[in-house]
Amino acid sequence: MQKPSLLAVFLTVVIDLLGFGIVLPLLALYGDEYQASELTIGLLFSSFSAMQFVTAPIWGRLSDRYGRRRVILFGLFGSVLSYLLFAAAPSMSAPLFWLFASRTTAGIFGGTLSSAQAYIADVTTPEERGRGMALIGVAFGIGFTLGPAIGGLGWKLDPSAPGLIAAVFSAFAFLFAWFKLVEPERAQEHRANKWFDIDALKSALRTPGVGAILAMAFVTVGVFALFESSLSLLGKKQYGWDPDDVGWLFSYIGFCSMISQGVIVRRLLKKVGELPLLLVGPVLLAIGMVLIGTLPSATMLWVIAPLPVLGLGMIMPSLGSLLSRRTEASQQGGVLGVNQSLQSLSRIVGPVLGLSLFASGAGLPFLAGAGLMVIPLVLGFRLKGVRVEDRY
Repeated sequence: MQKPSLLAVFLTVVIDLLGFGIVLPLLALYGDEYQASELTIGLLFSSFSAMQFVTAPIWGRLSDRYGRRRVILFGLFGSVLSYLLFAAAPSMSAPLFWLFASRTTAGIFGGTLSSAQAYIADVTTPEERGRGMALIGVAFGIGFTLGPAIGGLGWKLDPSAPGLIAAVFSAFAFLFAWFKLVEPERAQEHRANKWFDIDALKSALRTPGVGAILAMAFVTVGVFALFESSLSLLGKKQYGWDPDDVGWLFSYIGFCSMISQGVIVRRLLKKVGELPLLLVGPVLLAIGMVLIGTLPSATMLWVIAPLPVLGLGMIMPSLGSLLSRRTEASQQGGVLGVNQSLQSLSRIVGPVLGLSLFASGAGLPFLAGAGLMVIPLVLGFRLKGVRVEDRY
Protein backbone atom coordinates (compact mmCIF):
# COMPACT_ATOMS: atom_id res chain seq x y z
CA MET A 1 0.00 0.00 0.00
CA GLN A 2 1.19 3.50 -0.81
CA LYS A 3 2.06 5.82 2.07
CA PRO A 4 0.98 9.46 2.31
CA SER A 5 3.74 11.72 1.04
CA LEU A 6 4.50 15.41 0.76
CA LEU A 7 5.59 14.82 -2.83
CA ALA A 8 2.16 13.58 -3.91
CA VAL A 9 0.21 16.49 -2.41
CA PHE A 10 2.86 18.93 -3.66
CA LEU A 11 2.60 17.71 -7.26
CA THR A 12 -1.21 17.77 -7.06
CA VAL A 13 -1.21 21.41 -5.97
CA VAL A 14 1.47 22.36 -8.52
CA ILE A 15 -0.53 21.00 -11.45
CA ASP A 16 -3.72 22.69 -10.26
CA LEU A 17 -1.96 26.02 -9.67
CA LEU A 18 -0.61 26.00 -13.22
CA GLY A 19 -4.21 26.60 -14.26
CA PHE A 20 -4.64 29.30 -11.61
CA GLY A 21 -1.45 30.98 -12.83
CA ILE A 22 -2.72 30.97 -16.42
CA VAL A 23 -5.98 32.74 -15.55
CA LEU A 24 -5.19 35.23 -12.77
CA PRO A 25 -2.96 37.73 -14.66
CA LEU A 26 -5.53 37.88 -17.47
CA LEU A 27 -8.54 38.83 -15.33
CA ALA A 28 -7.84 42.57 -15.19
CA LEU A 29 -6.92 42.70 -18.88
CA TYR A 30 -10.03 40.78 -19.99
CA GLY A 31 -12.19 42.98 -17.76
CA ASP A 32 -10.67 46.13 -19.22
CA GLU A 33 -11.13 44.72 -22.73
CA TYR A 34 -14.85 44.36 -22.00
CA GLN A 35 -14.95 48.01 -20.80
CA ALA A 36 -15.42 47.24 -17.11
CA SER A 37 -14.57 49.98 -14.59
CA GLU A 38 -11.66 49.59 -12.15
CA LEU A 39 -14.17 48.88 -9.37
CA THR A 40 -15.89 46.18 -11.44
CA ILE A 41 -12.53 44.57 -12.19
CA GLY A 42 -11.79 44.62 -8.47
CA LEU A 43 -15.11 42.87 -7.83
CA LEU A 44 -14.21 40.32 -10.53
CA PHE A 45 -11.02 39.48 -8.64
CA SER A 46 -12.95 39.42 -5.37
CA SER A 47 -15.79 37.13 -6.54
CA PHE A 48 -13.54 34.06 -6.18
CA SER A 49 -12.55 35.03 -2.66
CA ALA A 50 -16.10 35.95 -1.64
CA MET A 51 -17.21 32.40 -2.36
CA GLN A 52 -14.16 30.97 -0.61
CA PHE A 53 -14.92 33.10 2.43
CA VAL A 54 -18.25 31.29 2.73
CA THR A 55 -17.12 27.77 1.82
CA ALA A 56 -13.54 27.40 3.11
CA PRO A 57 -14.44 26.57 6.76
CA ILE A 58 -16.99 24.03 5.51
CA TRP A 59 -14.42 22.33 3.28
CA GLY A 60 -11.92 22.33 6.12
CA ARG A 61 -14.39 20.69 8.46
CA LEU A 62 -15.45 18.19 5.80
CA SER A 63 -11.81 17.26 5.31
CA ASP A 64 -11.58 16.56 9.06
CA ARG A 65 -14.66 14.37 8.91
CA TYR A 66 -14.43 12.62 5.54
CA GLY A 67 -10.75 12.94 4.68
CA ARG A 68 -8.35 15.31 2.93
CA ARG A 69 -8.21 13.33 -0.31
CA ARG A 70 -11.94 13.50 -1.05
CA VAL A 71 -12.11 17.26 -0.56
CA ILE A 72 -9.02 17.83 -2.70
CA LEU A 73 -10.53 15.74 -5.50
CA PHE A 74 -13.83 17.61 -5.28
CA GLY A 75 -12.01 20.95 -5.45
CA LEU A 76 -10.05 19.89 -8.53
CA PHE A 77 -13.24 18.82 -10.29
CA GLY A 78 -14.72 22.26 -9.60
CA SER A 79 -11.59 23.91 -10.98
CA VAL A 80 -12.10 22.12 -14.31
CA LEU A 81 -15.67 23.46 -14.53
CA SER A 82 -14.61 27.01 -13.68
CA TYR A 83 -11.88 27.12 -16.33
CA LEU A 84 -14.27 25.80 -18.99
CA LEU A 85 -16.58 28.72 -18.17
CA PHE A 86 -13.60 31.09 -18.41
CA ALA A 87 -12.78 29.67 -21.84
CA ALA A 88 -16.37 30.11 -23.01
CA ALA A 89 -16.64 33.75 -21.85
CA PRO A 90 -15.03 35.49 -24.89
CA SER A 91 -17.48 33.83 -27.30
CA MET A 92 -20.62 34.49 -25.24
CA SER A 93 -23.00 37.44 -25.68
CA ALA A 94 -22.30 38.72 -22.14
CA PRO A 95 -18.59 37.91 -21.62
CA LEU A 96 -18.25 39.87 -18.36
CA PHE A 97 -21.12 37.87 -16.82
CA TRP A 98 -19.41 34.59 -17.73
CA LEU A 99 -16.11 35.80 -16.32
CA PHE A 100 -17.89 36.42 -13.03
CA ALA A 101 -19.57 33.01 -13.29
CA SER A 102 -16.23 31.28 -13.80
CA ARG A 103 -14.57 32.94 -10.79
CA THR A 104 -17.62 32.34 -8.58
CA THR A 105 -17.63 28.64 -9.49
CA ALA A 106 -13.90 28.41 -8.76
CA GLY A 107 -14.45 30.00 -5.35
CA ILE A 108 -17.31 27.66 -4.39
CA PHE A 109 -15.19 24.59 -5.13
CA GLY A 110 -11.99 26.12 -3.78
CA GLY A 111 -11.30 23.70 -0.95
CA THR A 112 -8.09 22.34 -2.43
CA LEU A 113 -5.48 24.56 -0.76
CA SER A 114 -6.80 24.52 2.81
CA SER A 115 -7.15 20.73 2.62
CA ALA A 116 -3.63 20.45 1.19
CA GLN A 117 -2.33 22.51 4.13
CA ALA A 118 -4.15 20.20 6.54
CA TYR A 119 -2.68 17.21 4.68
CA ILE A 120 0.82 18.62 5.19
CA ALA A 121 0.08 19.21 8.88
CA ASP A 122 -1.03 15.57 9.15
CA VAL A 123 2.19 14.10 7.78
CA THR A 124 4.82 16.40 9.33
CA THR A 125 6.20 16.84 12.84
CA PRO A 126 6.02 20.27 14.54
CA GLU A 127 9.71 20.79 13.78
CA GLU A 128 9.17 20.08 10.08
CA ARG A 129 5.90 21.99 9.80
CA GLY A 130 7.29 25.32 8.59
CA ARG A 131 9.32 23.71 5.81
CA GLY A 132 6.32 21.59 4.85
CA MET A 133 4.04 24.64 4.63
CA ALA A 134 6.65 26.37 2.48
CA LEU A 135 5.96 23.70 -0.17
CA ILE A 136 2.61 25.41 -0.83
CA GLY A 137 4.57 28.58 -1.57
CA VAL A 138 6.87 26.64 -3.88
CA ALA A 139 3.81 25.24 -5.67
CA PHE A 140 2.50 28.77 -6.13
CA GLY A 141 5.92 29.77 -7.44
CA ILE A 142 5.96 27.01 -10.05
CA GLY A 143 2.36 27.70 -11.02
CA PHE A 144 3.08 31.40 -11.44
CA THR A 145 6.36 30.79 -13.25
CA LEU A 146 4.89 28.64 -16.01
CA GLY A 147 1.18 29.51 -15.88
CA PRO A 148 1.20 33.22 -16.88
CA ALA A 149 3.62 32.62 -19.75
CA ILE A 150 1.39 29.79 -21.02
CA GLY A 151 -1.65 32.03 -20.65
CA GLY A 152 -0.03 34.90 -22.54
CA LEU A 153 1.06 32.64 -25.38
CA GLY A 154 -2.36 30.98 -25.44
CA TRP A 155 -4.05 34.37 -25.71
CA LYS A 156 -2.11 34.99 -28.96
CA LEU A 157 -3.68 31.84 -30.42
CA ASP A 158 -7.26 32.51 -29.30
CA PRO A 159 -8.94 34.33 -26.36
CA SER A 160 -10.50 31.02 -25.28
CA ALA A 161 -7.22 29.10 -25.29
CA PRO A 162 -5.96 30.12 -21.79
CA GLY A 163 -9.13 28.80 -20.13
CA LEU A 164 -9.04 25.53 -22.07
CA ILE A 165 -5.39 24.97 -21.21
CA ALA A 166 -6.07 25.68 -17.54
CA ALA A 167 -8.97 23.19 -17.58
CA VAL A 168 -6.66 20.51 -19.00
CA PHE A 169 -4.11 21.10 -16.21
CA SER A 170 -6.74 20.81 -13.49
CA ALA A 171 -8.18 17.68 -15.11
CA PHE A 172 -4.71 16.15 -15.09
CA ALA A 173 -4.30 17.16 -11.43
CA PHE A 174 -7.59 15.39 -10.65
CA LEU A 175 -6.39 12.19 -12.31
CA PHE A 176 -3.00 12.39 -10.61
CA ALA A 177 -4.62 12.85 -7.19
CA TRP A 178 -7.09 10.04 -7.86
CA PHE A 179 -4.28 7.52 -8.46
CA LYS A 180 -1.42 8.88 -6.33
CA LEU A 181 -2.82 10.83 -3.37
CA VAL A 182 -3.25 8.64 -0.29
CA GLU A 183 -5.38 9.63 2.70
CA PRO A 184 -3.06 10.42 5.66
CA GLU A 185 -3.48 8.15 8.67
CA ARG A 186 -3.87 10.99 11.16
CA ALA A 187 -6.84 12.42 9.31
CA GLN A 188 -8.52 9.01 9.47
CA GLU A 189 -7.93 8.77 13.22
CA HIS A 190 -9.09 12.28 14.11
CA ARG A 191 -12.19 12.90 12.07
CA ALA A 192 -14.53 15.37 13.71
CA ASN A 193 -17.88 14.22 15.08
CA LYS A 194 -19.65 17.50 14.29
CA TRP A 195 -20.32 19.35 11.05
CA PHE A 196 -18.72 22.54 12.39
CA ASP A 197 -17.31 22.29 15.93
CA ILE A 198 -17.47 25.93 16.95
CA ASP A 199 -16.49 25.16 20.56
CA ALA A 200 -13.27 23.50 19.45
CA LEU A 201 -12.46 26.46 17.21
CA LYS A 202 -13.13 28.95 20.01
CA SER A 203 -10.77 26.94 22.22
CA ALA A 204 -8.05 27.13 19.57
CA LEU A 205 -8.55 30.87 19.11
CA ARG A 206 -8.07 31.41 22.86
CA THR A 207 -4.56 30.02 22.56
CA PRO A 208 -2.01 32.84 23.05
CA GLY A 209 -0.79 34.24 19.75
CA VAL A 210 -3.40 32.65 17.48
CA GLY A 211 -5.40 35.87 17.10
CA ALA A 212 -2.26 37.78 16.14
CA ILE A 213 -1.32 35.09 13.60
CA LEU A 214 -4.72 35.29 11.93
CA ALA A 215 -4.62 39.11 11.85
CA MET A 216 -1.12 39.14 10.33
CA ALA A 217 -2.18 36.70 7.62
CA PHE A 218 -5.32 38.76 6.91
CA VAL A 219 -3.44 42.01 6.31
CA THR A 220 -0.51 40.44 4.43
CA VAL A 221 -2.68 38.48 2.01
CA GLY A 222 -4.89 41.52 1.42
CA VAL A 223 -1.89 43.69 0.56
CA PHE A 224 -0.47 41.08 -1.80
CA ALA A 225 -3.89 40.64 -3.47
CA LEU A 226 -3.88 44.42 -3.97
CA PHE A 227 -0.42 44.09 -5.52
CA GLU A 228 -1.42 41.27 -7.90
CA SER A 229 -4.67 42.85 -9.07
CA SER A 230 -3.15 46.30 -9.69
CA LEU A 231 -0.01 45.09 -11.44
CA SER A 232 -1.70 43.98 -14.67
CA LEU A 233 -3.42 47.34 -15.15
CA LEU A 234 -0.20 49.16 -14.26
CA GLY A 235 1.57 47.33 -17.08
CA LYS A 236 -1.22 47.90 -19.60
CA LYS A 237 -2.14 51.52 -18.88
CA GLN A 238 1.23 52.96 -17.90
CA TYR A 239 3.55 50.95 -20.14
CA GLY A 240 1.23 49.77 -22.94
CA TRP A 241 1.75 46.04 -22.30
CA ASP A 242 -0.48 43.34 -23.80
CA PRO A 243 -1.45 40.03 -22.06
CA ASP A 244 1.73 38.38 -23.32
CA ASP A 245 3.94 41.05 -21.71
CA VAL A 246 1.98 40.86 -18.45
CA GLY A 247 2.22 37.07 -18.55
CA TRP A 248 6.01 37.20 -18.70
CA LEU A 249 6.14 39.61 -15.74
CA PHE A 250 3.94 37.33 -13.65
CA SER A 251 6.06 34.35 -14.70
CA TYR A 252 9.12 36.21 -13.47
CA ILE A 253 7.35 36.95 -10.17
CA GLY A 254 6.40 33.28 -9.89
CA PHE A 255 10.00 32.24 -10.49
CA CYS A 256 11.14 34.65 -7.75
CA SER A 257 8.52 33.15 -5.43
CA MET A 258 9.69 29.63 -6.19
CA ILE A 259 13.32 30.52 -5.43
CA SER A 260 12.50 32.55 -2.31
CA GLN A 261 10.27 29.91 -0.70
CA GLY A 262 11.86 26.80 -2.17
CA VAL A 263 15.46 27.76 -1.42
CA ILE A 264 15.88 30.88 0.71
CA VAL A 265 12.93 30.69 3.12
CA ARG A 266 13.09 26.92 3.70
CA ARG A 267 16.76 27.25 4.71
CA LEU A 268 16.11 30.29 6.88
CA LEU A 269 13.23 28.55 8.66
CA LYS A 270 15.55 25.71 9.59
CA LYS A 271 18.31 28.03 10.80
CA VAL A 272 16.50 30.91 12.52
CA GLY A 273 12.87 29.76 12.91
CA GLU A 274 9.60 31.49 12.15
CA LEU A 275 9.62 34.56 14.41
CA PRO A 276 12.65 36.42 12.96
CA LEU A 277 11.20 36.03 9.46
CA LEU A 278 7.96 37.63 10.66
CA LEU A 279 9.91 40.79 11.45
CA VAL A 280 11.94 40.99 8.23
CA GLY A 281 9.18 39.94 5.80
CA PRO A 282 6.81 42.91 6.34
CA VAL A 283 9.69 45.37 5.90
CA LEU A 284 10.75 43.85 2.58
CA LEU A 285 7.17 43.73 1.31
CA ALA A 286 6.56 47.37 2.28
CA ILE A 287 9.81 48.61 0.69
CA GLY A 288 8.98 46.81 -2.54
CA MET A 289 5.49 48.32 -2.66
CA VAL A 290 6.81 51.86 -2.08
CA LEU A 291 9.37 51.49 -4.86
CA ILE A 292 6.81 50.09 -7.31
CA GLY A 293 4.45 52.95 -6.47
CA THR A 294 7.13 55.50 -7.30
CA LEU A 295 9.23 53.68 -9.90
CA PRO A 296 10.28 55.70 -12.94
CA SER A 297 10.28 53.00 -15.63
CA ALA A 298 9.10 49.56 -16.69
CA THR A 299 12.68 48.29 -16.46
CA MET A 300 12.83 49.14 -12.75
CA LEU A 301 9.63 47.16 -12.22
CA TRP A 302 11.51 43.97 -13.10
CA VAL A 303 14.27 44.87 -10.63
CA ILE A 304 11.95 45.73 -7.74
CA ALA A 305 9.26 43.04 -8.10
CA PRO A 306 11.19 40.31 -6.21
CA LEU A 307 11.16 42.34 -2.96
CA PRO A 308 7.46 42.03 -2.09
CA VAL A 309 7.55 38.40 -3.26
CA LEU A 310 10.40 37.56 -0.86
CA GLY A 311 8.62 39.43 1.93
CA LEU A 312 5.46 37.41 1.40
CA GLY A 313 7.53 34.22 1.22
CA MET A 314 8.97 34.89 4.66
CA ILE A 315 5.63 35.69 6.26
CA MET A 316 3.08 33.14 5.09
CA PRO A 317 4.88 29.78 5.69
CA SER A 318 5.96 31.05 9.10
CA LEU A 319 2.40 31.96 10.03
CA GLY A 320 1.05 28.65 8.72
CA SER A 321 3.60 26.73 10.76
CA LEU A 322 2.93 28.64 13.98
CA LEU A 323 -0.83 28.31 13.55
CA SER A 324 -0.80 24.55 13.00
CA ARG A 325 1.60 24.00 15.92
CA ARG A 326 -0.83 25.75 18.26
CA THR A 327 -3.87 23.77 17.13
CA GLU A 328 -5.03 20.34 18.34
CA ALA A 329 -4.82 17.52 15.79
CA SER A 330 -8.60 17.05 15.59
CA GLN A 331 -9.08 20.78 14.87
CA GLN A 332 -6.42 21.18 12.15
CA GLY A 333 -8.79 21.26 9.19
CA GLY A 334 -11.30 23.53 10.90
CA VAL A 335 -8.79 26.12 12.13
CA LEU A 336 -6.86 26.14 8.86
CA GLY A 337 -10.22 26.52 7.13
CA VAL A 338 -11.01 29.57 9.26
CA ASN A 339 -7.58 30.96 8.38
CA GLN A 340 -8.27 30.33 4.70
CA SER A 341 -11.67 31.97 5.03
CA LEU A 342 -10.20 35.10 6.62
CA GLN A 343 -7.58 35.23 3.89
CA SER A 344 -10.38 34.96 1.33
CA LEU A 345 -12.05 37.95 2.98
CA SER A 346 -8.82 39.90 2.70
CA ARG A 347 -8.62 38.95 -0.98
CA ILE A 348 -12.04 40.52 -1.37
CA VAL A 349 -10.97 43.78 0.26
CA GLY A 350 -7.49 43.99 -1.33
CA PRO A 351 -8.41 44.12 -5.05
CA VAL A 352 -11.44 46.34 -4.49
CA LEU A 353 -9.35 48.80 -2.46
CA GLY A 354 -6.39 48.66 -4.84
CA LEU A 355 -8.29 49.05 -8.10
CA SER A 356 -10.52 51.78 -6.64
CA LEU A 357 -7.36 53.72 -5.74
CA PHE A 358 -5.90 52.95 -9.18
CA ALA A 359 -8.62 55.10 -10.76
CA SER A 360 -7.10 58.11 -8.94
CA GLY A 361 -3.44 57.28 -9.58
CA ALA A 362 -1.48 54.26 -10.77
CA GLY A 363 0.94 54.39 -7.79
CA LEU A 364 -1.65 54.85 -5.03
CA PRO A 365 -2.55 51.16 -4.53
CA PHE A 366 1.08 50.23 -3.92
CA LEU A 367 1.73 53.11 -1.49
CA ALA A 368 -1.43 52.25 0.45
CA GLY A 369 -0.35 48.60 0.64
CA ALA A 370 3.05 49.62 2.01
CA GLY A 371 1.40 51.63 4.76
CA LEU A 372 -0.82 48.71 5.78
CA MET A 373 2.23 46.47 6.32
CA VAL A 374 2.94 48.38 9.53
CA ILE A 375 0.17 46.29 11.13
CA PRO A 376 1.77 42.83 10.68
CA LEU A 377 5.16 44.28 11.63
CA VAL A 378 3.80 45.50 14.99
CA LEU A 379 1.95 42.21 15.54
CA GLY A 380 5.15 40.32 14.74
CA PHE A 381 6.97 42.12 17.57
CA ARG A 382 4.08 41.30 19.92
CA LEU A 383 4.05 37.66 18.82
CA LYS A 384 7.76 37.41 19.56
CA GLY A 385 6.93 37.83 23.25
CA VAL A 386 4.38 34.99 23.27
CA ARG A 387 5.74 31.68 24.54
CA VAL A 388 3.48 28.61 24.29
CA GLU A 389 4.18 24.90 23.95
CA ASP A 390 3.31 23.10 20.73
CA ARG A 391 -0.17 21.58 21.00
CA TYR A 392 0.48 19.23 18.10
